[in-house]
Amino acid sequence: MLRHMNANKFCRIGVAVLLDMAAVVPALANTQFRIRRMMRNDVPPGKGQCDIRLQVDNEVEVSVRGDSVFIRTIAGRDAYDDGSECNAPLPGRAPGGFHFEVMDSRGEIRLVSEPSPRTNWAAVVLIRDSSGGQGRYHFRISWDQALVNDRPRSDDRPGFDDRRGGPPGFVWNNVINFRGEGRGTAVLNGFDQRLGNVNVDIDRAGHVMIVFRAQRGRDLTFSGQVINREGGRLRCDVVSSDRRYRGPMFLSVGDRDNVNSITFEGGDGRDRMRITWDRR
Repeated sequence: MLRHMNANKFCRIGVAVLLDMAAVVPALANTQFRIRRMMRNDVPPGKGQCDIRLQVDNEVEVSVRGDSVFIRTIAGRDAYDDGSECNAPLPGRAPGGFHFEVMDSRGEIRLVSEPSPRTNWAAVVLIRDSSGGQGRYHFRISWDQALVNDRPRSDDRPGFDDRRGGPPGFVWNNVINFRGEGRGTAVLNGFDQRLGNVNVDIDRAGHVMIVFRAQRGRDLTFSGQVINREGGRLRCDVVSSDRRYRGPMFLSVGDRDNVNSITFEGGDGRDRMRITWDRR
């Protein structure tokens, strides 16, 4: 009886310790990377194409959005890029003639969702590799650039009104891309991380993705919604890719699709992150 009680007490202590550790250890961000520009010229004119090549250990969910890949590790070690390339970013709206094709695989690979408002215009692919160790996977998505639909259908998203052009102050019909060459700093609980160039993508519904080049080849990524615009100043409600840092982000953009400055401050109630970035 005493042994049973001690065992139960030990289990409770172990669970408490694990919970404390979980609160202290930061949540790991999803693997993400920017797809390189395709240098080959064998893709027919007018055809958009992305060849996604990955090394996968066990099971992952892969989302291709714009010119970036986001990987959620379900089981096993984190997957990594093995030479992915695109001749054009996946459109931030309905791509006409969309096609998915498996080029190389040693396990299960399937398209979970075509780009749609529900996925924020990402193509979502599930890969399961049960052979042990890392295996090479290559899938191709393609679309007809001339058939890209600039107007999402109202039945694609409940409550969406085709007559709306996005958030207040916006009247665009196509995806907008802002790029900035500059430097900045992300300060997390007193620790600094240097930031390099930034890329900002906004679709016609006002969904925004901001990707900073960070140290050691990593990206710092936020996604969210543009909620206001006053001239060249945008206010966005965003969250980091690991879902830990949420708050307002302010962007100053120029008339030549340039980003001039970005500021952000947000957190999860325990940790805080502050970002300042300027064009140079």
